[in-house]
Amino acid sequence: MRGLLVVGDVVTDVVARHAEPLAPATDTAARIRTLPGGAGANAACWAASRGCQEVRLLARVGTDAHDWHADALRAAGVRPLLVADPDAPTATVIALVDAGAERTFLTDSAAALRLAPGDWSEDLLDGVAHLHVSGYMFFADTSRATARLALAAARDRGVPVSVDPASAGFVGALGVDRFLASVEGADVLLPNADEARLLTGLAEPADAAAELSRRFPLVAVTLGAAGALVAEQGAAVERVAAPEVRAVDSTGAGDAFTGAFLAARLAGADPAEAARAGCRAGAEAVGSVGGRPRG
Repeated sequence: MRGLLVVGDVVTDVVARHAEPLAPATDTAARIRTLPGGAGANAACWAASRGCQEVRLLARVGTDAHDWHADALRAAGVRPLLVADPDAPTATVIALVDAGAERTFLTDSAAALRLAPGDWSEDLLDGVAHLHVSGYMFFADTSRATARLALAAARDRGVPVSVDPASAGFVGALGVDRFLASVEGADVLLPNADEARLLTGLAEPADAAAELSRRFPLVAVTLGAAGALVAEQGAAVERVAAPEVRAVDSTGAGDAFTGAFLAARLAGADPAEAARAGCRAGAEAVGSVGGRPRG
């Protein structure tokens, strides 16, 4: 049993790459593409691209883009379990990507955070060896209740659970204590360095990773071009380097790490090996536009 179920978000990404700084109140030249995205959806696609068997994604989208997103997921090897919301459009993110490939997001979560308890069924865990929950699901009451249902059901079945905090900004708005209480019971936490610092109040990523591993059995903190840290049982146990790459767009790099990390773990890799696989995928992701694997 190697199946992976992701409970997360599907998003329409509008990626605008601008070589010059934004010019307020006038035009800034940019190269703009509209692509399928979403942290949960991206992670699922990267897991499938790394050989993970039977990857499924539960998410809510608007009727406006349901078929387009479902087709894109199938083409990536992911089984879409998409709930069509008649009252809200598909979530949209405008990603402003500067000359250094750093991205800033403008996010309209729309249907994504309307994933409701009624959309969940314990049958979704049949044949599943691991549940991954996108952190975005914890940032609204309705989707948080659904995420908690899924997490509890997985724990009852003995299915390991991972969580990607997803957004330091949204974690801060929700409140650190509230977020940590919501994800209690997860086996694996996959924050980036900013999220790890916020969740612990510790400046050094290694210290933050170690502290988080007192609460979550396995923690992998992504460090961008500097690689990743793995921590277990209150100690940072491994630092993994990232391959050198010419960065084009950092959108989805963390999702790539997550998907590849989980695929490697499901294939039997130890945490450090899984982190290396995640770093390779992250390096691949920043080398192209958008958050999904290249076809």
